[in-house]
Amino acid sequence: MAKYRIGVIGHTGQGNWGHGIDTVWSQFPECEVVGVSDPHEGGRAAAVKRLKAPLGFADYRRMLDETKPDIVAVCPRWLDQHHEMVVAAAERGMHVYMEKPMCRTLEEADEMAAKCERHKIKLAIAHQTRYSPILHVVRDMILDGKIGKVLELRGRGKEDRRGGGEDLWVLGSHVMNLMHHFGGEPNWCFGQVLQDDRPITKEDVAAGNEGIGPLAGDTVAAMYGMDQGVTAYFGSQRNQGSKGNRFGLQIYGSEGIIEILTGYLPAVHYLPDPRWSPGRTGAKWIPVSSAGPGQPEPLKPGGLHAGNVLAVHDLLAAIEEDRLPECSVYEGRTTVEMIAAVFESHRQQRPVAIPLENRKNPLAML
Repeated sequence: MAKYRIGVIGHTGQGNWGHGIDTVWSQFPECEVVGVSDPHEGGRAAAVKRLKAPLGFADYRRMLDETKPDIVAVCPRWLDQHHEMVVAAAERGMHVYMEKPMCRTLEEADEMAAKCERHKIKLAIAHQTRYSPILHVVRDMILDGKIGKVLELRGRGKEDRRGGGEDLWVLGSHVMNLMHHFGGEPNWCFGQVLQDDRPITKEDVAAGNEGIGPLAGDTVAAMYGMDQGVTAYFGSQRNQGSKGNRFGLQIYGSEGIIEILTGYLPAVHYLPDPRWSPGRTGAKWIPVSSAGPGQPEPLKPGGLHAGNVLAVHDLLAAIEEDRLPECSVYEGRTTVEMIAAVFESHRQQRPVAIPLENRKNPLAML
């Protein structure tokens, strides 16, 4: 018999069913989908069929009350629904696996974290790269001194039509999460947001896509002070990513560089060159797999589904072992804080300390 009852929340037309967060549960014989919710009748019917769910509901709160799941999958990509859905699950004592980014503001993030603490809820966020087995290899390489002392982190978004503010929120969240993971806690941020090469003002602020809330800017540039003297940088410019994939993180050390793109088995390369200049020194980039630097990859590509499988494995283990998931509600809040800090620094026109004193959306206060 199934050990965990799963309730799945989607919203067709407003974030839909996320990146496989609805379907991953079929990989776990100890999990059984007991209900789905979607206000859209057609989307709800399709989900019932797709997930072999016994019951479908228009109202997710009713679904939670009547089916009483142990774990709730919060699938919609749109941010404006995440806070209320997570709070509703946490208040009912239900653990959560959810789409990223976690929420729209630090006010929302603070309440989500408080509810999870109060009700002893494990919340895991679907930053698939964080669960990649290659990251364990990268961590070991850094600890073993392969790139010497870590000095800088450099990240960029996907820089497509969403480049700038939207890229920072939707795709930059992956990069911020990796920066936090490898760089430690952020202590301050100095950021600038531009539109058509000029600093944004309140006239540039409009409702963002996917329920992000107030949004502006086709270019963002940010610098962070991280733990142990590490400096991190993030940048994104609209429509500048078409000629090559820079979406990911580069870790610069005194003895070399490690570059990490994104995904379940991301492209990872290592440059053993303290000058950071292979054209000048003749050093070669070495691919890194889950088996180590220069080793062929023994695992098969699995895309988003494989990343979700690892994340759910970790969530179930966190529940059993009474520990935080690998990518927890606190990591989700730090990611939101790093994003909000860029806009808050722009608003104040100076570096800002993290944690931020302002927990509201800075663009609403320009």
